[in-house]
Amino acid sequence: MRYFVITGHKAVADGSWKLDDLGGGAGRMDILCRCINSAFVLSHNLREDCEIYLVLEGGEDAPKTVRVEGRTVRYLNPDERSTASLIRNACLKKVIKGQEVSPSPGIFISRRGFDEVIDCLSEKGEFVYLKEDGTDVREFQFPENPIFVLGDNSDLTEEEEKALLAHSPAKISVGPVSLHADHCIILVQNEMDRRCAQ
Repeated sequence: MRYFVITGHKAVADGSWKLDDLGGGAGRMDILCRCINSAFVLSHNLREDCEIYLVLEGGEDAPKTVRVEGRTVRYLNPDERSTASLIRNACLKKVIKGQEVSPSPGIFISRRGFDEVIDCLSEKGEFVYLKEDGTDVREFQFPENPIFVLGDNSDLTEEEEKALLAHSPAKISVGPVSLHADHCIILVQNEMDRRCAQ
């Protein structure tokens, strides 16, 4: 299984935002939608060996985490707007601390913050921190169940990085140029696909 954790530092968790304002009032929800599409969408199919965790840290109702599960997700299309609609519907669901609710197949919402997501995932695989000063991805030996962690359009905060570093993650870089989060996901997926095909 391949896991991705992306922090949406300004992503509004209460679902009050409009679908035509993803980059503004929704707190850069457009970035998170592109990350979902990059993680799952293939030419004529969806990846089933993948899960993504979007930690929404914006607004008074934060934090919340939206989890998308590749093997069970339905109604996921390549466009940002329909992806955002799935996220918004999840955010509008009433959920209490310690509970995870599924408003539609393969989409889950909980009140977990970054630290809790990291702690929960620590039993499922090994952490890989996507960082510009990391080991080149082409020289990196991927673990069996990698858990890739990256920020949205901002780096992890000091507190988030401290929580992640407590789990001794490997650090990798996808290249010499700084890229968008969704592009990093595509490059990592492609690199793993190439290794699996050999």
